[in-house]
Amino acid sequence: MPKYEDVIDLYDDRGKRIAKQVPLEAISPLRNKAIQRIASLTERTIAVSLAGIEKSLKSGSVGGAMIKGKEIDIPLVANAEKIAKAVKEMVQVCDGDDTVVEVKSGGKNLVIVIPEDRMKAGIEYTTGFTAVAAAVTEAIIDEFNIPMYKANMVKAAVWGRYPQTMTFTGSNVKSILEVPQNNEGAGYAIRNIMANHVVALVDRNAMQGTALSAILEQMGAFEMGDAIGPFERGHLLALAYQGLNANNMLYTIVKKNGKTGTVGTVVESLVEKAIEDGVIRVKETLPSGYKVYTTDDLPLWNAYAATGMVAAVMVNVGAARAAQGVPGTILYYNDMLEHETGLPGVDYGRSEGVGVGMSFFSHSIYGGGGPGLFHGNHVVTKHSKGVLIPAVTAANCLDGGTQTFSAEATSSLFKEVFGDMKEFRTPIQVVAAEAKKVAKKL
Repeated sequence: MPKYEDVIDLYDDRGKRIAKQVPLEAISPLRNKAIQRIASLTERTIAVSLAGIEKSLKSGSVGGAMIKGKEIDIPLVANAEKIAKAVKEMVQVCDGDDTVVEVKSGGKNLVIVIPEDRMKAGIEYTTGFTAVAAAVTEAIIDEFNIPMYKANMVKAAVWGRYPQTMTFTGSNVKSILEVPQNNEGAGYAIRNIMANHVVALVDRNAMQGTALSAILEQMGAFEMGDAIGPFERGHLLALAYQGLNANNMLYTIVKKNGKTGTVGTVVESLVEKAIEDGVIRVKETLPSGYKVYTTDDLPLWNAYAATGMVAAVMVNVGAARAAQGVPGTILYYNDMLEHETGLPGVDYGRSEGVGVGMSFFSHSIYGGGGPGLFHGNHVVTKHSKGVLIPAVTAANCLDGGTQTFSAEATSSLFKEVFGDMKEFRTPIQVVAAEAKKVAKKL
């Protein structure tokens, strides 16, 4: 039997129903195999720049510095297939397992998915990075008979300056996950993927980008213990409505307001929908005529409010084609929603608070780097868990080239790495397909 009474219909990014009468649990990271595959592939998939290693060795520039007299001129790109074969033999656990080693861009890059059994043999998600880096180092040394007094150059070209530095500075091996030392705390690993990376993975599809960000953020909630006991349902409802377009609410509100709407009209549409569905009702009418609303289901109200927030961002940033407006949109959508209803805004006020700080840090007086560089692990945006970053991702999907640090500039490698994986390209569809299977079991 399902744990919760909530039942939803799931719609795709075109407003087409793809799963009917699905129990809320069917989209849980604890049950949905598609979400579990997203988690698994995120930690197991590694990119290697053979062109970068070749250039580093030829110039003697490794780990962010140059060492004269130890240059190594070897044709790595031309021998990519040989290196890939050697790496696969070292990384795989046994022939025919789920190891993947692919040569990309004419030999310039390798995409490697290490086997599940290798991950199970350890505890940290860094196994993917370390296993691949070690295998690539060995493969190059063996294939080109690098003498022992120059082998350290190969290691530095592959691994970067580590362990002199906490991170792998100057490395030509990349994971979409940061090193554990860069995480804000327990459960933040999968929240430490910046919005631009997600934008690249979904090829700027705002609906799919919202979905993938919501999945990653809500997986983080489960990892850090936020989605336990009475709080679990709230996280699942937010994932369903805001991320997976449950009951087609996100798509419908955007379509209704897309042509001539504003942030204010999105608030109106969201409140009308909440009243119509019986999520909120008038508690009292003040002498001025102002209506104060209440709800018997705060988690469901929060999910509705979070959906409206993404819709407001899509309408406002979509009109401007400029992602700089996302902090202000988040701030004033919530401000208007609270004044309109008397109920708390998204994430019970935390999203509105983040909007203030994010405006300052992204492009105001401080002027850090732009909305595309933010993630759920950032000191500014970490406070609103699960529901804030999907809106930021939606904005950056709709940006028309105004960002100094665009997804094309920061994340093109990850598009090549994950672009062929349907779990990352069309998460709405793959999660819905698995939800239908779970629904039958429940």
